[in-house]
Amino acid sequence: MGKARARVTWAPQPGPQYRFVTCPTFEVVYGGARGRGKTDASLGDFALHARRYGANAKGLFVRRTRVALEPTIERARQLYLPLGVEWRQQRSLFRWPNGAVLYFRYLNQDADADAYQGHDYSRVYVEELTQFPDPSPVDKLKATLRSAAGVPCGFRATCNPGGPGHTWVKARYIDPGPWQVIEEVFENPFDGRRITLGRVFIPAKLTDNPRLLENDPLYVAKLQQSGSAQLVRAWLEGDWGIVEGAFFDNWSAARNVVAPFPIPADWTRFRSLDWGSARPFSVGWWAVAGDPTPAGRVVIPRGALVRHREWYGRGAKPNEGLKMTAEAVARGILTRGAGESIAYGVADPSIFASDGGPSIAERMFREGLTWRRADNARVARGGAMGGWDQMRARISGDSDRPGLVVFATCLDFIRTVPALQHDPARPEDVDTNAEDHAADEARYACMSRPYASERPPAAPETRTLGELTFDEILAIEDRRRAEWD
Repeated sequence: MGKARARVTWAPQPGPQYRFVTCPTFEVVYGGARGRGKTDASLGDFALHARRYGANAKGLFVRRTRVALEPTIERARQLYLPLGVEWRQQRSLFRWPNGAVLYFRYLNQDADADAYQGHDYSRVYVEELTQFPDPSPVDKLKATLRSAAGVPCGFRATCNPGGPGHTWVKARYIDPGPWQVIEEVFENPFDGRRITLGRVFIPAKLTDNPRLLENDPLYVAKLQQSGSAQLVRAWLEGDWGIVEGAFFDNWSAARNVVAPFPIPADWTRFRSLDWGSARPFSVGWWAVAGDPTPAGRVVIPRGALVRHREWYGRGAKPNEGLKMTAEAVARGILTRGAGESIAYGVADPSIFASDGGPSIAERMFREGLTWRRADNARVARGGAMGGWDQMRARISGDSDRPGLVVFATCLDFIRTVPALQHDPARPEDVDTNAEDHAADEARYACMSRPYASERPPAAPETRTLGELTFDEILAIEDRRRAEWD
């Protein structure tokens, strides 16, 4: 790069930021606390990549929306322009004197990723990964990582806790543990060779960025003004166990999750199903509490729903189905509940649709499994309570007695339901782009047994004579005369 090489506008800070720009693993996700310098790490990584590989270095920098991309471009201008890098506004790209190029784009819709078929890049960067409800568009971008010149290609992403993609990002990157390189094995269909691609999560905390704290000592205070105590803790500490903006904000693991216990024989049992093939299916086994039952620190009230078993048909990736046949799923359900007396089962109404052949419900019936059509009302209409309202009411229950509890062994319900977010276009509904299958199935269960609070009726209001209207006084006098007569 000539003279530009001698000019230094940025250098990685010791610790996670340095580890990020020097990590040789194919897929590196850098996330956790806000203010950790994640944007700088991505921009700096490509600057180093461009210096090393010149015209063979081609990068794609992606965010969810155009508005979100603007401050990143501004920061890139501050870092790159002093190096002699040219910003081309109309094409939204930076071009280095040695021919390296970095494009800036946004994926407002998941389908936008399809437009990149046929492109080739040596680096792909996705900023704020948790803003993508589904991993599919992100995974499609990985198919563009190829280089005819033999440049080592890599995927890099940054993220914070929270957002519509919190669940799948946490499952794929955070849960396996920080600094752990996870090797995913593939087989070449042409020669049978085994190929591995690694991924690793690098955790970030605000204290890893002393430069920011030194230059802006009020940054922590400003974060504390920006959100709830939960969200601020997630931002400051990178705590992925915190979910801000959750649809079921009344969910409490302490109240709604209980240790398994033997279900009494006289409790009514039933099943619920949300069908899926390319996406996961979810089956829940429920019991209706016949009497108040202590479960650790929780007392399960009479009539509460207890989710004591589940079968979640998930593939190797989050929100990926097993593509099992209806017959195989039916046999699996019957095997898992063998010997139990099941009063009824409610299922996704879509399984009753017939398209030129027997419906999924009919095919399951041939295996000995019967369902009835679930009430699929998601939100309240015309005065009727919607399914999400029913589910929320049961989660809250009465005082300290929840109307819905799940066994601690129902891992996929616990993993996905509390993290669901509101639909941006319909706040009264969940974001259906997220992993909502266990929630839909639980909603069917709740709608099959409408919830009514057991709170005692309020005492009649007592008012003095001076607080009554003239018509109310006349009505009282008429009742008295009728009693005397």
